[in-house]
Amino acid sequence: MGSGPQQVVRVESGYGYGVIGADLHVFPDRGPVYQLSEYGPAAAPAGRDAAWLTAQPSRLLNARFQVVDFTGRDRERAGLAGWRDGGGPHLAATWLHGPGGQGKTRLAARFAADSAAAGWKVVTATHGAGTIQPDPGSHDLSLAGAAGLLMVVDYADRWPLSHLTWLLNNRLLHHPLPTRVLLLGRSAAPWPAVRAALEDAEAGTSDLALPPLDGRGGDLGERRAMFTVARDCFAARYGLADPSVIEPPGYLHRSDFGLILALHMAALVAVDAHARGSRPPQDMAGLSAYLLDRERRRWTQLYENRLEGLDYATPPGAMGQVVFTAALTGATVYANGTALLSSLGLERPGRLLADHTTCYPAAESGAVLEPLYPDRLAEDFLALSLPGHEATGYPAAPWAAGTIGTLVARDGQGAPPGHTARALTFLASAAAPHRWPHAVRHVEAVLRADPALALAAGAAALSALAACDLDTAVLEAIDAHVPPHGQVDLDAGIAAFTQRLTRHRLAATDDPAEHARLHQNLGFRMMRAGHREDAMAATDQAVGIFRRLAAADPARFEPELAGALTQLSECAFKADRMPASRRAAEEAVGIFRGLAATDHQAYEPGLALSLSHLGHGMSEEREQEEALAAAQRAMGIFQRLATTDPAVHEPGLAMTLAQTAVYSWRLRRWPDALSAAERSVEIIRRLVAAGPVAPVTDLTRSMVVEESDLATGLGNLGFFLWGARRRDDALAALREAAAIERRLAEVNPAAHEPALAGTLTTLGMYLALSGHAKEALAVAGEAVEIFRRLAEVRAAEFEKPLRKACEAYETARDRLANEGPRSWTMEEHYVTLLNQDEVWQDAKDRRHRLDDMEPRYCGNVLGFLLRQADDIFATLVDGLAASSEALGRWEGEDAGAWLARQPLAVALRRRSEGKPARSGLCYCGYAIQSGWNHDHCYPGIIVD
Repeated sequence: MGSGPQQVVRVESGYGYGVIGADLHVFPDRGPVYQLSEYGPAAAPAGRDAAWLTAQPSRLLNARFQVVDFTGRDRERAGLAGWRDGGGPHLAATWLHGPGGQGKTRLAARFAADSAAAGWKVVTATHGAGTIQPDPGSHDLSLAGAAGLLMVVDYADRWPLSHLTWLLNNRLLHHPLPTRVLLLGRSAAPWPAVRAALEDAEAGTSDLALPPLDGRGGDLGERRAMFTVARDCFAARYGLADPSVIEPPGYLHRSDFGLILALHMAALVAVDAHARGSRPPQDMAGLSAYLLDRERRRWTQLYENRLEGLDYATPPGAMGQVVFTAALTGATVYANGTALLSSLGLERPGRLLADHTTCYPAAESGAVLEPLYPDRLAEDFLALSLPGHEATGYPAAPWAAGTIGTLVARDGQGAPPGHTARALTFLASAAAPHRWPHAVRHVEAVLRADPALALAAGAAALSALAACDLDTAVLEAIDAHVPPHGQVDLDAGIAAFTQRLTRHRLAATDDPAEHARLHQNLGFRMMRAGHREDAMAATDQAVGIFRRLAAADPARFEPELAGALTQLSECAFKADRMPASRRAAEEAVGIFRGLAATDHQAYEPGLALSLSHLGHGMSEEREQEEALAAAQRAMGIFQRLATTDPAVHEPGLAMTLAQTAVYSWRLRRWPDALSAAERSVEIIRRLVAAGPVAPVTDLTRSMVVEESDLATGLGNLGFFLWGARRRDDALAALREAAAIERRLAEVNPAAHEPALAGTLTTLGMYLALSGHAKEALAVAGEAVEIFRRLAEVRAAEFEKPLRKACEAYETARDRLANEGPRSWTMEEHYVTLLNQDEVWQDAKDRRHRLDDMEPRYCGNVLGFLLRQADDIFATLVDGLAASSEALGRWEGEDAGAWLARQPLAVALRRRSEGKPARSGLCYCGYAIQSGWNHDHCYPGIIVD
């Protein structure tokens, strides 16, 4: 036996699937989220000869069998090779997109074969969140000896975004070898959100639109060449000795024949018609009808041959309904297949499935209802089966519309069927412009009966529906079910759908104010979907319209201008345009401040939200005092409003409290940070538990709090609690934060694994220092593992966090070996010590009241501290991961001068001079008296 990696998969009374060298994400009730397998050239099923292929000509078009030799697309092949072999980031992804039939799958297969020949490991990823299981056993995906890794993801636009994110964070993609991910899809709508996730991981990103074959200006050379290659390959299967007698048809200049599949269909029909002595049709609809007639002829032949003893008993009419069903549902397991056919009132479903498998053998072992391929021909079959088309000689099926209704009907608990996404996507693709206009009304019938199905079908179906010419009433009915805040796996589709609906709504009104509102809503949806530039453009358009309206009628339109500016600030912030974000926020604050002066109840929420956005901009520009002041002002407004309407305003209060906590920490105001963090976590915990019950408005929908906000708040709270010496409370907060982040990282590793590892690092260190060495070792070890994996891809970003995680691990190991907690790290010691003016805590953790200490001793202590100023400051910067500005050190100031301004140093100097440690005057300059509140005063405060 070799020395390579091995995996043993043992299964008792069930099924097993495993991979070597990669992660495996599994739903507990549905099996693998996706399936990974090593690429291998496809072949016709064993024992299938040319006669079997030509009996049903559609088999010759199935890319799985690779009947037609690859030709053309030289520019695209060269571009993909350059992308694969070029320099740049270790991990790079490209989105290859184009209409169905454009040749994406064939190009990807050729590129995969080229890459395998060049020594690359090629892996295919198939979305597996369904009922068909992958081939059982173990799949070796180890990369030993490979020049690099290429992963091909077909139908990527039909994957939920969260599932794609899991895939893109698979360990397989994060090795030192060059790694390339090729994602294929008809639509580019999901790409911005996927691209954002990849760019956050410092991966290279690009996209490639597969253009139609050039037929402009009468130059049909490329189209004729592809037709000729396909004709010759098909002719070889038909046994034609001289295919050149079949001339390219005269209609190749038409726009329909810019598709490679259209050229292949034309070639196949020309060869088949020649072999049969018939005349081929002259348009795309006719080509589809011809090929589907050949399918039906095969079903009839098999049915007639039952009289000769063939084990086949299904009439062609019934087979048509089964093929129609399979096109909508896709392949499934036997039990589900029989249930589906029974729901349609079809008798002997087992017999029907067996005969259907004779015509359409399953690609996966044990599956039934293998659909007709290629997809575009299946879409044509759906459309030609539905009443209303104008294709002569191909009668519609009376059962077709009813079959759709039955197959998309919800179950007794109101849940849509698992194939809803495929069914609506295929129907919408058939009904797309320039294909089968009559299919639109059948799609509309489904959605009028149940408009929420469009959302249940997912983002890809929503995008496909957005491309259809649906009635505005249907679009409006769907829009009524769109989540007000959005949903991560739907946001790309919602954005495409909102674009379409916005065009309808804009055309339906001349009201400029309504135009502005529509642009603002579109901007929000684009922002959610990751289309940052489009979001800014749409929102900026809204701002421009509202600005003109407000100039003429400020009383009416200034509030809406301010709201649009607030959204523009957020859009610009997310697009990393900090000056634009701050300018928009400042203008919004100015407007809302004036409005709130006359009607605080109506406009203070807007003022608070715009102040919050302004604080973000100020903090990013290192204006921490100003940022804190803005956040505290916003917090005060939300706190007052929440006393009378908590459901609406508590999310804003929680958000601004969290901001206040962070800004206070950056300014070394630890008690304030702790207090704000505790209140924020308490509110967020309650809001998350209750769910989004408040009505979401244009202002409040950006403030919805989620579990990730709770985890972030708990992590910060744990840090502040530790600084306050509340060790048990700090550990409890960090444990809870880690539990939440671990759960979130399972769903979206790219977004949440770095935060999880950071929380685990802090928790591991604190556990070690508290005497929980065994738990600390496990926790810190998990952090090291995550950061090490992340640092392999993004070394610059994760080298320092990895080093800190390793230090936490070493501390835990040291504590375990020596059994006994260490009191405090040096940064913890100095943070606690320097920011108070009552006690001195020596190296043995003994506390002394400053006013009880001798002046000379106080002078010695002060001198000791000042001599250590550089080391103390470096310890704080490194241990707290804080900037110099965050620790309050002025530009050009040395560490000694900085330390001399700290509360402890000031108190020691006063005691060394024989004065009380604490002055009778507060930092604000006023005497400290009973009844006065100086909690928010600090060194350097200016009170006018």
